[in-house]
Amino acid sequence: MAGGGRSANAWMFAVAAVVGLVLLRAVIDFVRQHPYWTALLVSLVVAGAVAVFVVVSKQRARERADQAQRDRLIAVTDAMSGPEFEQWFARLLVASGFRDVTVCGGPGDRGADVVALAPDGRRVVVQCKRQSADNRVGSAAIQRFAGTCRVIHGGEICILVTNSFFTAGDGIQIARQLNITLIDRHALEMWAWTGRPPVDAV
Repeated sequence: MAGGGRSANAWMFAVAAVVGLVLLRAVIDFVRQHPYWTALLVSLVVAGAVAVFVVVSKQRARERADQAQRDRLIAVTDAMSGPEFEQWFARLLVASGFRDVTVCGGPGDRGADVVALAPDGRRVVVQCKRQSADNRVGSAAIQRFAGTCRVIHGGEICILVTNSFFTAGDGIQIARQLNITLIDRHALEMWAWTGRPPVDAV
């Protein structure tokens, strides 16, 4: 049975090769006999391909512009999942002049959701906290990130960002002492709208 299948495949391949050769010969003959028609057809095909490329490029440019406009509004983050928020913040970093922006959040990320290079070349490590409006980021999350950002991930600029707020307490004090940049909803909204990161984030 297997041998019969191989024979059938070989026969189909041979038929396809013959048909291909016949078509190729027909094209060559047509080109030789009708060079002007051939030139016209080629021109039409090229013009059509260019037109399609232009249309697709303009459509993608519009989509990018629409996405950038939506990204400027902090309210869009409220309906996002955690991974979507990470992607959103990564786009914000790119738009703000950061380089080599990589989203690496997920199981086992040890607190590094996004890594990048600041405009001056320093390594940036970001943890993103997508929260509901009434759910603030507590000091425990700040302490955990402070313990991994530099030691584990080699961060020179460590940013903990949320679309919510941080609870008042020792977490904020620890962040100040360890030079951890906290970006809450108000700071994030301003960053997204202006495209300029806070001074302590660069």
